[in-house]
Amino acid sequence: MIRLEQLSLQRGAQRLIDHADLNIHFGWKVALIGANGVGKSSLFKLILGELSQDTGELHKPAPGKIAHMAQEVSSSDRCALDYVLDGDKELRQLQSKLAIAEQEHSPELGELYAQLDAIDGYRAESRAHTLLNGLGFAPNDASKPVQSFSGGWRIRLNLAQALMCRSELLLLDEPTNHLDLDATIWLEQWLNQYPGTLILISHDRAFVDATANQVVHLYQQQLTLYKGNYSAFERMRAERLAQQQAAYDKQQAQIAHIESFVRRFKAKASKAKQAQSRIKELERMEMISAAHIDSPFSFRFDCSDKLSSPLLNLYNTELGYSEQSKILNGVSLSLVPGQRIGLLGRNGAGKSTLVKSLVGDLPLISGERSCGEHLKIGYFAQHQLEALDMNASVLLHLLRIAPKATEAQLRSFAGSFGFSGDDALDPIGRFSGGEKARLALALIAWHKPNLLLLDEPTNHLDLEVRHALTLALQDFEGSIILVSHDRHLLANTVDQFLLVAEGKVTEFDGDLDDYHKWLATQRQEDSSPVIASEGRSQSAADRKEQKRIEAEKRSKLRPLRKALEKLDAKMEKLNQSLEALESQLADTDLYTDQRKDELKALLSQQAEAKSELEGVELEWFETQEQLEELEQEHA
Repeated sequence: MIRLEQLSLQRGAQRLIDHADLNIHFGWKVALIGANGVGKSSLFKLILGELSQDTGELHKPAPGKIAHMAQEVSSSDRCALDYVLDGDKELRQLQSKLAIAEQEHSPELGELYAQLDAIDGYRAESRAHTLLNGLGFAPNDASKPVQSFSGGWRIRLNLAQALMCRSELLLLDEPTNHLDLDATIWLEQWLNQYPGTLILISHDRAFVDATANQVVHLYQQQLTLYKGNYSAFERMRAERLAQQQAAYDKQQAQIAHIESFVRRFKAKASKAKQAQSRIKELERMEMISAAHIDSPFSFRFDCSDKLSSPLLNLYNTELGYSEQSKILNGVSLSLVPGQRIGLLGRNGAGKSTLVKSLVGDLPLISGERSCGEHLKIGYFAQHQLEALDMNASVLLHLLRIAPKATEAQLRSFAGSFGFSGDDALDPIGRFSGGEKARLALALIAWHKPNLLLLDEPTNHLDLEVRHALTLALQDFEGSIILVSHDRHLLANTVDQFLLVAEGKVTEFDGDLDDYHKWLATQRQEDSSPVIASEGRSQSAADRKEQKRIEAEKRSKLRPLRKALEKLDAKMEKLNQSLEALESQLADTDLYTDQRKDELKALLSQQAEAKSELEGVELEWFETQEQLEELEQEHA
């Protein structure tokens, strides 16, 4: 299916792949893994024909047999259904031929209809509706123009379009980034039924485990193939590394750390089912921890010396953005030291609203919020990355919050988060989203909080950092409230779940498998036809009231949608600028001494554009979140 022979790939001055060999057979489901920046996405571009190898051979399917998920957001005025159907290029070509043949009463009509039947063309719209439904779109979304959706939902449309294509090779780069848990589970099931070859890049280990049967590890410019899913890869890599005597002692220390955590958890576990599920996950971590012994990350979250009990209280509160935009009602919550809570619920249900209200960023509509005397909150959310100073270094960020610390202390602390050498001294404007997220976590850790409120902390983080974060949270002695679509992180760091649904916050009595079943039930109810009370149709008064409610909803949502349109346009312009800069930087002559100043200027422009783009992306994440919560409220 795909064969690389002594292939090398270079981007500018950086060698990404060096004389690598790889064979991928038809029907394999392959996870391409490796640290951020090693060249995974560049390898996809090579397969798609957007880049050329520097040396060696690449054998791959014809372009028409390859489907991939576009990363750019479209501003098309085509309806969502047509946009998804466009993914089946053979269908569209055949439909065009049929339209012409019907006008001309061509004798080829019979043959064209037979071809349409052969490619299951009569069920194309049904298949497209199934994809849209599975990815979380409401039934009436199919007729809406693409440009009316926010950026995250347009990425979902790109994914649906890729799945619509009847391909032999499917390339997916971070397909779950904009999906909730419900849509992620549906996608797993769809990919397991996909008959062709799949290559995916994902930092969601539970998703990779459920979909991949082969792993290709891009490490030190080489591609190494492992048979099995990600957990199998970790075990095999652990065995290889354990053979090195220098690594063995560190491996044993890591296992001892996790065994200690398992013992502590067993001693305080209160619910049998959750305890069994959690202990099983933790004991599995003992086996795979050795695969990460060469990780550059060794950070931890130390808890403040002083604690209050309770740390934070919400009593009979109403939460939301205004009296007219209530998201959650009757919320009472008491957080005491040692609690580890995961928040479950569908997109827009109000999980982020609850976290913001706990932090104090979002004023209560009604009710009481009281804080313990010694409360120290560590809060992580995506929008906080915008508050970082792009012109300051990692060390300067730390120095500003710890002016009395020595440089050696700051360097050691920064090094535990993977910032050493020039990475600790250079302005962070050139940093990737993952590096900025690591810095935000480092600033939280320095303050030694006793309550961690983490809203999707793993976005942008690669698998090694996620593993380090899991260990750090396991060792944290304070309280945790965690919102995450990373099931591995949830399963290994929390021991209690709260369900945010239908305007309420209630205890969820079960584990993540039970939550999957709950989601399936909700999906079934959503797809069931709505029958009018006692079988009667709506009266004229009912229809009038329905129209009034819809008009009121549109008036509330309009400003947010306009803001998203402006942000989408800005992102598109910045993406175009970055593409132009990357095209210039691909010129190998640029890396000669004579053009050193020109290269420096282009790299500076690229860093500024990337920084600005990430800021805009974070802004539309926030705006999209508000829009989804309002839409959920009025659904």
